[in-house]
Amino acid sequence: MSPRVVLLVTSPRLPAGVLTAQAWDLVRAHPVLAAAESEQAQGLRAAGAAVTVVPATVDSLLAAIAEHGTVVWLAAPDGDEQLARELGLRLAREPGLAELELLYGSWDPPGARLLDAVTVMDRLMHPEAGDPWKRAQTHHSLAPFLLEEAYELYDAIRDDDTEAVREELGDVLLQVVLHARLGEETAGFTIDDVAGDLVDKLIRRNPHVFADTEVGGIDEIIANWDQIKKAEKARDSAVDGVALSQPALALAAKLLQRVARAGLDVPPPSGDDLGAKLFALVAKAQAEGADAEAALRETALSYREAVRRAERS
Repeated sequence: MSPRVVLLVTSPRLPAGVLTAQAWDLVRAHPVLAAAESEQAQGLRAAGAAVTVVPATVDSLLAAIAEHGTVVWLAAPDGDEQLARELGLRLAREPGLAELELLYGSWDPPGARLLDAVTVMDRLMHPEAGDPWKRAQTHHSLAPFLLEEAYELYDAIRDDDTEAVREELGDVLLQVVLHARLGEETAGFTIDDVAGDLVDKLIRRNPHVFADTEVGGIDEIIANWDQIKKAEKARDSAVDGVALSQPALALAAKLLQRVARAGLDVPPPSGDDLGAKLFALVAKAQAEGADAEAALRETALSYREAVRRAERS
């Protein structure tokens, strides 16, 4: 077999020692070199692989190849791109020295960068080396920012601005990660508890996907969701759990929606006061399949543009 060097790339976001069968066969059969100690190097060594720390140079690799024939280079988390580039150029000029092979021993699963977000937040919340502003926050002090970021995301969606949607989703995610980190310090729950509760809820409330429940369409899916949610929450009223901090038009629409789903016959408030009149308009919009909150928002934005045109004229 021709002399060769195998660049073994692994995911830094997976536990040490989580490798493919091909990678394990390789590291057990040949010397493994690395530029520095790492959890991955220690894990391989503990499993019986011969791992040696050497200078990250082409010459040290070529010397090892000359001695052993085949060696494995355990790449650092960044992939050791500079070393790989220099080695590739050297072997391209002198192809008889060795063959170069790239092997992915493990790779990031979908959602792996969420682990990076948690790691960065841990650094920001460090009691000594972290960010004093973030450490001074509470759930209450952050609540306005959560609303602001949600509204900015809403605007991006309304504008069909996909780049802005991506950015604003990140800002909303920041709020989730930060609130979860505060919960870890003050209430004893972690981001894993938050994610675990969500996973359990999604599985529980979608039995047509994760169990053998049969549904005839979206209406049945919604009905099943509401029924399961009602059993979970054990609420005393159809309007319990409605978010009271949402805009008033949206709040009125949500209350009317809950009443309709529950099959209740509760007439809207009556009277000549402004609140009753607005509520009646929301009820009328709901009956016609319209969104009063969205309609008023569009009209307000149109008025804003009219003001700008008037200012320019």
